[in-house]
Amino acid sequence: MKRKSNSLPIKRWGEADRPRERLLSKGSGSLSDAELLALLLGSGSLGENALDLARRILGEAAGGWKGLGRMGADRLMAFDGVGPGKAVRVAAAMEVARRYAVSSPPMGSPIRQSRDAFEQVRPLFADLMHEEFWVLYLNNANRTRLCFQVSKGGLTGTLVDVRIILKKALELGAVGLILAHNHPSGNLRPSNADLQITRKAKKAAAMMDIRLLDHLIVHGGEYLSFADEQLL
Repeated sequence: MKRKSNSLPIKRWGEADRPRERLLSKGSGSLSDAELLALLLGSGSLGENALDLARRILGEAAGGWKGLGRMGADRLMAFDGVGPGKAVRVAAAMEVARRYAVSSPPMGSPIRQSRDAFEQVRPLFADLMHEEFWVLYLNNANRTRLCFQVSKGGLTGTLVDVRIILKKALELGAVGLILAHNHPSGNLRPSNADLQITRKAKKAAAMMDIRLLDHLIVHGGEYLSFADEQLL
């Protein structure tokens, strides 16, 4: 589609070119990234329509949508034409996308190897700049009963209470556990704290006939498996 002039408001475009009308007539898949963001923004700034504002924002968001997800509302409000209302809408949409990604994997699929577990937890950690600790609770067929967040921390760590992990396992009748947390730094090497919490969780779970099957450290599209590395 030919790029429109910055000074021409979208409402003055031909109906077939307007993102909202095209979404209604052809579906959301027919829109570009910039057009989708323009719909969230709703309007542009003085002398700049919503689509060109969206292009400008995406142009400065390293990694496209992933970069936009890391910006947050404060960073978005640094753009001329983006106030609290627009920033909140975009930030909320990014969080909805993240939660949808978490709920969309087929959690009923059996986990046969570390890659299967990684594919289930990967969306949980997308674009995070802080650490989070999650647990997959498995039944006797190695199918996930629940993916549960145990804690959320800062840039360098998060506190984990093994009692919370086991309490939830007993409530669910789980027979297997897979721990997972992210390293925002990108360094997948386990820390001493990671090794200690793994040993502690394994020992406590074994007392209740629950198996700790793995512990994953995740960053982006990469992960380290304690089971694969024989660290359990």
